[in-house]
Formats: sequence, structure tokens, C-alpha cells
Amino acid sequence: MTTLSIEGLISVPMVTSAPEKKRLLSVDALRGFDMFWIMGAEGFFAALFIITGWSVFEIFDHQMKHAVWHGFTAYDLIFPLFIFLSGVSIGLAAKPIKHYSADKRAGLYRHAFTRLSLLILLGIVYNHGWGVGIPADIDQIRYVSVLGRIGIAWFVAIMLVWHLSIKNQWLISISILLGYWLLLECVTLGQFGGGNYSPDLALNVWFDQHMLPGITYRNAPMDPEGILSNLPSIVNAMAGVFVGRYIKATQHQAQRLFVHLFAAGILILVVGYLWGRIMPINKSLWTSSFTLITIGYSTLLLALFYLVIDVWRIQTWAKIFAVIGMNSIVIYLSTSIFNWQYLANSIFGGLVSSVPEGWSSLLLIAATLLLQWLFLNWLYKRNIFIKV
Repeated sequence: MTTLSIEGLISVPMVTSAPEKKRLLSVDALRGFDMFWIMGAEGFFAALFIITGWSVFEIFDHQMKHAVWHGFTAYDLIFPLFIFLSGVSIGLAAKPIKHYSADKRAGLYRHAFTRLSLLILLGIVYNHGWGVGIPADIDQIRYVSVLGRIGIAWFVAIMLVWHLSIKNQWLISISILLGYWLLLECVTLGQFGGGNYSPDLALNVWFDQHMLPGITYRNAPMDPEGILSNLPSIVNAMAGVFVGRYIKATQHQAQRLFVHLFAAGILILVVGYLWGRIMPINKSLWTSSFTLITIGYSTLLLALFYLVIDVWRIQTWAKIFAVIGMNSIVIYLSTSIFNWQYLANSIFGGLVSSVPEGWSSLLLIAATLLLQWLFLNWLYKRNIFIKV
């Protein structure tokens, strides 16, 4: 398939033919499933609870909200799962840099630095840049973001894969987890740190107040995507690398691959929850226990998606999510800069307002998701994939 590429961002096929390299549908579907909840699907359970009064939907609705501070909910998994899947893509495709020609290396480095810069910039755009308009007050910019963290974790992971042996990749990953724990537990800077995991006195607060330019999320003492917590998020990406590499090596032994991934996911979860009895499970601090728990759940989800989609070949439903996963950055950005709910209400508002409250919320959510999916499907049918 011949493509027209605009600075590596937009790939539009000019001649349609069979793809040169087979993609794992399970990875694209899981990425789309992950993004599905950010698109607005998290509101389904609240609407269903209003309609039915069933407590199970209230429990599910609680899981669709971030833990207030310590603790873990299903919604806390969305962000680290995306980082994990970016690592899986590296593990499936990347090789040590020495295996590439000099010209190819230059292009790879250029792409890596460009991707990192673009994700940081797009993260600022997602955060609406600055609230005072142009001319801008640079002190009012929120520089850190979800996309920025994805970029940093991916960038460090690809550099480790290019330049270090597999053994050293493992050693670095384990050292980051243990080192971050010891850092938060043992280091004290003024009144911050020394085992304090509170939102006002954790060591992360000192770093964000002294080293982070611009503003923090909601002007809190620390930013949930702040400086220090980038470290353990790298391990989420590296875990994806290890899993992707293992899939590539053993995908011809499907049953063995599933069993090993499932067992690894369970084991990592056990270790993570046990560690959580010592180091709190906390998304904003991205503690080492939180890192392991999210890696465990990510591995289990990928194992299940791989079994159902790529082994059992039950794929019709998966393609619905793959449409989202193939343009995940596009739809993520659009949820910030475009009011999809307003558009849905403009088109389906008469129907939505004609039904009782719970049903109206449910219909509006469904209509919003439908419009977003139709837009993504339009891109998908034309093989337009906007990538960073």
C-alpha cells in the first residue's frame, strides 16, 4: 500500500492493496475499547441506575470515576493501559538500533524526537493552552498532560529498546520501581516527602512547586501528570514492550501464549496489591504499587482480547472498537476541542427531550458515541489514519 505522509502525522493511502504487514486486531481493539470510555461511555451506568434503580449500576458508575486519592477504580486503568499498549507496539516492531542502517537510524531518531515534541504540544492544546488568550501569559500554561506523559514514557521506552540489552531493560524497569518507592519513602525536602503520601506533603509536591513551569491541574499543590511521577509510568510502557516482544516470539503457540500472559497478569496483580499494603495505591502519585496493578490488569485484558479475537477469531465486535483504536489520538483531542454532545443534541434533541430523565441521558450518550464512531468509521473506510 502506497501512502502519502505529511510529516509523519497523516497517512492517506493513494493506492489500495493488501497490507504489507499484518496488525494484531486485538491490540487495536483494546486500544479502541480503552478510548471508548473517554468518549463518553462512562456515563452509561449512571443513566442505567436512574432508569432501573439497580444497585449494581451504581457500583459500576462508581468504577467509572477516578479514586479520590488512595485506592483504585476501573477508570484509573484507562491512562496506564494506553501507555502499556504503546509499549506493546514497540515490542512487536522495534529492534536494537544497531540493526538499522545509518540513514535509517537518523530517520528513527528524528521521528522519536518529533513524536515526543508533538505529543507534549498536543497535550497543551488539549488542556486549552492558556486561559487568558493571545497574547499569552506563559506562566498560565499547563505544560504537563496525559499526552505529554504518553510521549515521555514511549520515548524513554524506545530509547531503552534501541540501546540496551533485554537484560538491562529489565534491570532498569525494576530499578525504577524500587528506586521510586525508596525516593518517596526515604527522601525529605523541607516538609515534603519522608514517607508522606498526602496531596499536600508528598515529595512530588516539592518537585512540582519548585521545578514545574506554568500551572498545575486545577491549581492544586501538585499535578497528577507532574514531574516525578513520569518515572514509574515508563515501566508501564516497558511492561508493554516485554509483552509485545513475547507475543511476537510465541504467537504461533496461541494457547501457551494466552496461559502465560494470563498467569503473568495474575502474579503481577498479587505483587502489586501486596506492595499496596506498604506503599499506597495512588494514581496521582503513580506509586510503584499502582504501576504494578495497572500492568497486571492491562496484561489480563490483552490476554483475553488476544484469545477471543486473534485465536478464536470472534472479530465482528472487535472491529467496532478497532475503528476507534486506529485513530485514538484524533478522537481523544476532539473530546476537548469539539462539543460532540452539543452536536448530538442538535440532531437528536427532539427525541432525547421526549423521554423520561434517565432514558434521555442514556439516549444522549448513545447519540454522542454514535456520531463520534461514524466520524472515525468515515476515516477508517478511507484508510485515513492520523498518527503521532
